[in-house]
Amino acid sequence: MRRKLPSTQALVCFEAAARHESYTRAAQELSLTQGAVSRQIAALEEFVGIVLFRRTRHGVALTDSGRDYARQVARRLDGLELDTLNAMARQHSGHSLALAAVATFATRWLIPRLPALALRHPQITVNIETRTRPFLFSDDGFDAALYAGTPEQVQNWPGTSAVLLMSEEVLPVCSAALLQGRGTLTPAQVAELPLLQQSTRPDAWRLWFEAMGVQAAHWQSGPRYELFSMSATAAAHGLGVALVPRMLVAQDLARGDLVLACDRTLRGSRGYYLVSPERRDPPAALALFRDWLLECASAEAP
Repeated sequence: MRRKLPSTQALVCFEAAARHESYTRAAQELSLTQGAVSRQIAALEEFVGIVLFRRTRHGVALTDSGRDYARQVARRLDGLELDTLNAMARQHSGHSLALAAVATFATRWLIPRLPALALRHPQITVNIETRTRPFLFSDDGFDAALYAGTPEQVQNWPGTSAVLLMSEEVLPVCSAALLQGRGTLTPAQVAELPLLQQSTRPDAWRLWFEAMGVQAAHWQSGPRYELFSMSATAAAHGLGVALVPRMLVAQDLARGDLVLACDRTLRGSRGYYLVSPERRDPPAALALFRDWLLECASAEAP
């Protein structure tokens, strides 16, 4: 028996009151009376033995302990809500997939192709959340993950099996205006332009210049962005040259939003994988989804 868990209603009232720092606004959000919210929070304070709010002239404010606890409670309530939604979705559809994916690959490559999946397998529903690093499937409840990494990283992901979808080829792109009427540049000329940095790939420019045989003194200089989509957007607006995977900017190049700064590409050790947990009863939709993904990737392979 779990003896150290307060009531869910008390936690919900506390989370709402902490977010607004107001019992009144929490009561309005939850369709309760202010007195009911106050009683729930008083019971929670007694349960945990911590003063969560202090009275002010304008109402209430979180204590330091209350603020720390509120962050933890909000995170776990969000997780509980997501778990419940996933359970409800599985109840109504035996073909629902919970997929973790790196953000830019999901938005720029996968999602534009999902209408084709819907035409072929209309029974499959794909729910997507962002994850950039390996995780324990047993803790997160995902059915599979689209992951960008090296073969070694995939092999070291415990309790999983992986299928390579495509290898990664990176190329330097920028806005046409940045080239000022010049055609594609040499690698040495690229080194003279502002270089947009990818915080998740801190050595990307160094590896590219080394492969091109160029010593670039300032390969680490330039603004940093977390996502490839951010780097590509910054490049399209003339902020510099971005080094990005070809498949993520194919549409931008086709539209002319981006152009090649240099036509020298680099195929590295990274690839995009479909990773799934090793389990006896995988969702029926996973095999169909995997086969469709492999078909899409194969059709676009150079």
